[in-house]
Amino acid sequence: MDARFLSIEEFNELLQAWNGQPIKITKHELNDVDETVVDLKSLTYATNPPRIDDYEGRHALMLNGDGEIRTDSDATPPLPSSTYEIPLEDLSLYEFDGTTFLLSTERAVYKIELAH
Repeated sequence: MDARFLSIEEFNELLQAWNGQPIKITKHELNDVDETVVDLKSLTYATNPPRIDDYEGRHALMLNGDGEIRTDSDATPPLPSSTYEIPLEDLSLYEFDGTTFLLSTERAVYKIELAH
Protein backbone atom coordinates (compact mmCIF):
# COMPACT_ATOMS: atom_id res chain seq x y z
CA MET A 1 0.00 0.00 0.00
CA ASP A 2 1.31 3.46 -0.86
CA ALA A 3 1.84 5.99 1.91
CA ARG A 4 -0.66 8.79 2.09
CA PHE A 5 -0.69 12.05 4.00
CA LEU A 6 -3.18 12.38 6.83
CA SER A 7 -4.78 15.20 8.74
CA ILE A 8 -4.03 15.26 12.47
CA GLU A 9 -7.58 13.98 13.02
CA GLU A 10 -7.10 10.99 10.68
CA PHE A 11 -3.69 10.28 12.23
CA ASN A 12 -5.24 10.33 15.71
CA GLU A 13 -8.13 8.06 14.73
CA LEU A 14 -5.88 5.46 13.07
CA LEU A 15 -3.26 5.47 15.85
CA GLN A 16 -6.00 5.16 18.52
CA ALA A 17 -6.78 1.72 17.02
CA TRP A 18 -3.36 0.54 18.30
CA ASN A 19 -4.24 1.17 21.98
CA GLY A 20 -3.46 -1.93 24.03
CA GLN A 21 -0.64 -3.07 21.73
CA PRO A 22 3.14 -2.67 21.90
CA ILE A 23 4.47 -0.08 19.46
CA LYS A 24 8.00 0.77 18.36
CA ILE A 25 8.96 4.42 17.91
CA THR A 26 12.13 5.14 15.93
CA LYS A 27 13.25 8.76 16.12
CA HIS A 28 15.71 10.10 13.51
CA GLU A 29 17.19 13.44 14.58
CA LEU A 30 20.34 14.80 12.93
CA ASN A 31 22.81 11.89 13.00
CA ASP A 32 21.12 10.16 15.92
CA VAL A 33 18.62 7.30 15.89
CA ASP A 34 16.72 6.31 19.04
CA GLU A 35 14.37 3.36 19.36
CA THR A 36 11.74 2.96 22.07
CA VAL A 37 9.08 0.32 22.64
CA VAL A 38 5.90 1.36 24.47
CA ASP A 39 2.90 -0.71 25.54
CA LEU A 40 0.42 1.86 24.22
CA LYS A 41 -2.40 2.42 26.71
CA SER A 42 -3.69 5.70 25.30
CA LEU A 43 -2.71 8.80 23.42
CA THR A 44 -3.36 12.32 24.53
CA TYR A 45 -2.33 15.78 23.46
CA ALA A 46 -0.86 18.58 25.55
CA THR A 47 -0.39 22.28 25.03
CA ASN A 48 2.85 23.66 26.44
CA PRO A 49 3.34 27.30 27.37
CA PRO A 50 5.50 29.26 24.90
CA ARG A 51 9.24 29.06 25.64
CA ILE A 52 12.12 31.23 24.58
CA ASP A 53 14.29 28.39 23.26
CA ASP A 54 11.53 26.74 21.15
CA TYR A 55 13.01 23.32 21.99
CA GLU A 56 9.66 21.99 23.11
CA GLY A 57 6.84 22.33 20.65
CA ARG A 58 3.75 24.31 21.50
CA HIS A 59 1.72 21.11 21.24
CA ALA A 60 2.73 17.53 21.97
CA LEU A 61 1.49 14.02 21.26
CA MET A 62 1.71 11.92 24.41
CA LEU A 63 2.01 8.16 23.85
CA ASN A 64 1.04 6.81 27.28
CA GLY A 65 2.20 3.43 28.55
CA ASP A 66 5.18 1.68 30.06
CA GLY A 67 8.14 1.28 27.80
CA GLU A 68 11.83 0.73 27.37
CA ILE A 69 14.60 2.37 25.41
CA ARG A 70 16.50 0.14 22.99
CA THR A 71 20.23 0.82 22.78
CA ASP A 72 23.21 -0.57 20.88
CA SER A 73 24.15 -2.55 24.00
CA ASP A 74 22.01 -5.34 25.39
CA ALA A 75 20.64 -3.00 28.06
CA THR A 76 17.02 -1.88 27.74
CA PRO A 77 16.46 0.84 30.36
CA PRO A 78 12.84 1.74 31.13
CA LEU A 79 11.38 5.07 30.02
CA PRO A 80 11.86 7.71 32.73
CA SER A 81 8.06 8.14 32.85
CA SER A 82 5.06 6.29 31.43
CA THR A 83 4.81 8.74 28.54
CA TYR A 84 6.70 9.18 25.28
CA GLU A 85 6.30 12.78 24.13
CA ILE A 86 6.54 13.94 20.51
CA PRO A 87 6.59 17.72 20.00
CA LEU A 88 4.16 18.82 17.28
CA GLU A 89 4.31 21.86 15.03
CA ASP A 90 1.78 23.57 12.79
CA LEU A 91 3.68 22.23 9.78
CA SER A 92 4.13 18.65 11.04
CA LEU A 93 3.40 16.01 8.39
CA TYR A 94 1.52 12.79 9.11
CA GLU A 95 1.76 9.76 6.80
CA PHE A 96 0.49 6.18 6.92
CA ASP A 97 1.13 3.30 4.53
CA GLY A 98 -1.16 0.74 6.19
CA THR A 99 1.48 -0.58 8.62
CA THR A 100 3.75 2.34 9.52
CA PHE A 101 3.13 5.93 10.56
CA LEU A 102 5.65 8.67 9.77
CA LEU A 103 5.43 11.90 11.71
CA SER A 104 7.81 14.56 10.38
CA THR A 105 8.68 17.74 12.26
CA GLU A 106 11.30 20.39 11.66
CA ARG A 107 13.63 18.67 14.16
CA ALA A 108 13.04 14.95 13.62
CA VAL A 109 11.21 12.14 11.84
CA TYR A 110 9.34 9.60 13.98
CA LYS A 111 8.45 6.17 12.63
CA ILE A 112 5.70 4.42 14.60
CA GLU A 113 4.88 0.77 13.97
CA LEU A 114 3.58 -2.24 15.84
CA ALA A 115 6.37 -3.98 17.76
CA HIS A 116 6.83 -7.65 16.96
